[in-house]
Amino acid sequence: MTRIEKVVVPDGEFNLHVWAPEGGGPGILLLQEIFGVGEYMEAVAGDLVALGYVVAAPDMFWRIEPEWAVVHNEEAVPKGMSMVSQFDWEKGVEDAAAALAVLKGLPGVGKVGVLGFCFGGMLAYLLGARAEIDSLVSFYGSGVPGALDQIDAIRSPVQFHFGGDDPYIPREDVAKVERAVDGRDGMEIHVQENGGHAFHNRKAPMFYQPEPAERAWRLTVDFLARTLS
Repeated sequence: MTRIEKVVVPDGEFNLHVWAPEGGGPGILLLQEIFGVGEYMEAVAGDLVALGYVVAAPDMFWRIEPEWAVVHNEEAVPKGMSMVSQFDWEKGVEDAAAALAVLKGLPGVGKVGVLGFCFGGMLAYLLGARAEIDSLVSFYGSGVPGALDQIDAIRSPVQFHFGGDDPYIPREDVAKVERAVDGRDGMEIHVQENGGHAFHNRKAPMFYQPEPAERAWRLTVDFLARTLS
């Protein structure tokens, strides 16, 4: 069952979709991909609630068009890319931090982590560099290789996921992240070499790859249990 909390910021307010198990648990801020807070985010939230997490997904495109979400198909990709091109990253990270504060304040929430996919994978990374969190998981954030100057600011354990066969993120860019993570305590990177972009998105037949998805999700579940228990 989902409910809506309001996140109030200096220039407005936006929706935070919340799913919670009975009695609360550790919190996870779930950051959307380019398709909005739609059926895929709901599916991931369901998986996490079943594991005992309180999940909160902010409507990150609210400044452009509140509650915008589309079906995950070929036609939706240019629409999603257009939303990202209008996205104010500076304000967006502030919005995500405000949503994180609301999640931390919910009754029964203990430790808090951030999990982001695609567009949200980059946003999670930037948020991790400026917020107090206990865990960070970033799936194929295309901007991460170009923002490695931020990595020193991250204090929490981090798990990065990439596909080695991602048309949007060249393998040599993924290698930059591998080199940046190498030797850092609490940071790990997993590359599904046969994985394309958004391979975990089971609501998008054009992207979904069950085997890489299963492997990466198992690693994610273990990492969240380790860092948020």
